[in-house]
Amino acid sequence: MKINLKQIEVFRAVMIAGSIRGASEMLYVSQPAVSRLLSHTEQRIGFPLFKRIRGRLHATQEAKKLFHQVEAVYDGVQRVNDMARELYEHQEGILNLVASPSVGHMLIPAAIAAYRQSHPHVKLTFHYLTHTPLTDRLIKQQADLAVTILPIKHPNLEQEEIGSARLVCICPYNHPLARRSMLEIKDLLEYPFISYDKGSPFGQMVRELFENSGHEARSVLDVGSPQNACALVQAGAGIALVDQFSAKSWTASGIVTRPIAAAPTLKAYLVRLRDEPVSQISLSFMETLKATFRKEGDFGNFDLDMPAAANAGAHTGAGKASAPRRK
Repeated sequence: MKINLKQIEVFRAVMIAGSIRGASEMLYVSQPAVSRLLSHTEQRIGFPLFKRIRGRLHATQEAKKLFHQVEAVYDGVQRVNDMARELYEHQEGILNLVASPSVGHMLIPAAIAAYRQSHPHVKLTFHYLTHTPLTDRLIKQQADLAVTILPIKHPNLEQEEIGSARLVCICPYNHPLARRSMLEIKDLLEYPFISYDKGSPFGQMVRELFENSGHEARSVLDVGSPQNACALVQAGAGIALVDQFSAKSWTASGIVTRPIAAAPTLKAYLVRLRDEPVSQISLSFMETLKATFRKEGDFGNFDLDMPAAANAGAHTGAGKASAPRRK
């Protein structure tokens, strides 16, 4: 009943080409060889894979179902080959990184740029992902290190705190709230508010902050991440609460940041597989990453003044403030 990789390769070629001749050309073997191996495969599994009608092959329903699994196997073999080639071409090593969007837009790229200066021959891959896909990448060993601003609770993962930031309000530079040095939740109520999906960690955090202040969070837009919220605030769609990591990557966009009373603190975590040996490449990148967070992730003080470019825009009347929400 067992099918070997050669039989899988021939079956896949026939399915793709639609004929014995086409499969033989794909595989650079003779047509009789393809026919014999295909016939032997059908004998081994106990049912026909193709019907021969008027000289042409037609895949059976069983073959079509089997083909989906064969494609998955073939993709896995291709990944093995790709990895072998990568390891040969980059013998100093490969480091696969993932991060949440909040730190993935500025801090991780800054760390990668710094690391490349001292490790120019190390191959790096980098993706920013939401909470669940990021965790899956680590568990499946498709990533070596992850950085996230939300704690990951999994018995096979360990995490180390490498930075912290608060939840802050962002608004356009010419918005009425931009003239305030400190905000309370009640100050946000009359303006269009951009929030997050209610079931998401950020959505729950914002809702709890409003409820603890005795108010209800009513949004005109719900988004998937703080980076989405920053883009919408920049476009003039409203105001939002985001983490300072995200806000920092938009400092040149005409968005200003204002502290919120009783705002929660978020932690940045470096996450990796527990009980797995740490490569020298990972260790060296971890040091670079921590140094980057110490340098770029200092949120001890708020810049309460408008940016110079924003002041210039205010004198020329550039930009429009977000309109108050209709009551």
